[in-house]
Amino acid sequence: MIFSEALGRLEVLGRSAAALLPGLAVALVLFGLGLLVARGVRAAVRRAATLREASPGSASVLGRIAGGMTILVSFLVAASVAFPSVSAADLFNLLGIGGVAIGFAFRDVLQNLLAGILILLTRPFVIGDQIRAGSHEGTVEDVWVRATVLRTYDNQRVLIPNATLFVDKITVITAHDKRRLAFPLTIGNGDDMKEARHVIAEALRGTEGVLADPAPEALVTGLGAAGVDMTARFWIDPPRRRDAVDALDHAISNVKDALTAAGIDLPYPTSQVLLHDQTEAADGDRTRQREGWPAGKSPPRARWEVLREDRDDVQRRDPERRGSEGKDEPA
Repeated sequence: MIFSEALGRLEVLGRSAAALLPGLAVALVLFGLGLLVARGVRAAVRRAATLREASPGSASVLGRIAGGMTILVSFLVAASVAFPSVSAADLFNLLGIGGVAIGFAFRDVLQNLLAGILILLTRPFVIGDQIRAGSHEGTVEDVWVRATVLRTYDNQRVLIPNATLFVDKITVITAHDKRRLAFPLTIGNGDDMKEARHVIAEALRGTEGVLADPAPEALVTGLGAAGVDMTARFWIDPPRRRDAVDALDHAISNVKDALTAAGIDLPYPTSQVLLHDQTEAADGDRTRQREGWPAGKSPPRARWEVLREDRDDVQRRDPERRGSEGKDEPA
């Protein structure tokens, strides 16, 4: 009895398997075609990424991602053909639940992955550009799907997460062909500003690496404590860090030598410190209090006294002027 029931069940299973065989064969064929399509998609995406100046590693990663998505779609189609009782909606629902679970588990990884793909597609910078991101500055060596490889000027490798680069502010130093540099300087208050402008501009024109167009210039930016504050500005091409450092070195040296040869002063900041203790008994007595001159010496006279004596002396030597001044005074 039991043996006959087992044989009956096996017979049913055999007939079910035989009924599934055509569907399985078609599913295998479809899945095989999907693998071929995935290979073509992988090669096409890799070539497109290479044409957009992506690195070979980044192009390969993008190709793998596109190929993997094609294989997944092919598998879902083949499964729906092989098992008609399982609808495509059920498979996508299962995939969606699994995707949510994976998303929560690998949130940071997926965030950097998507940011890396967007960086490769939008190209805010390319391999070889020099960028500044936060406190890091250097040359972009590669863009991975998780992080961007930055080589600093002191030959260190920094890995910056792609999500940080995609969200935060970055400066692409080599985005354009030309770059403007500037450095501050101070000339004496008694020097001629027009002459100083001319001397600075001529010194910059004769500096190696400085472009003639746009022309270098010197601008007055303020009146400082030591003299007249100015800023020398000029343009270079190419704008890379090494060229900028060399151009600044030559420009500052040439401008300093030219100003010195022209007799234009480059003054040092000066200051005067008065030592005055307001708790002393001599406070207020200019003959005794200490305000920067040695004790026991004659203190300087007040400025108003000197000006009044000069005016009285002029009136004594020029009586006519004194009389005219008296007539002008109101009664």
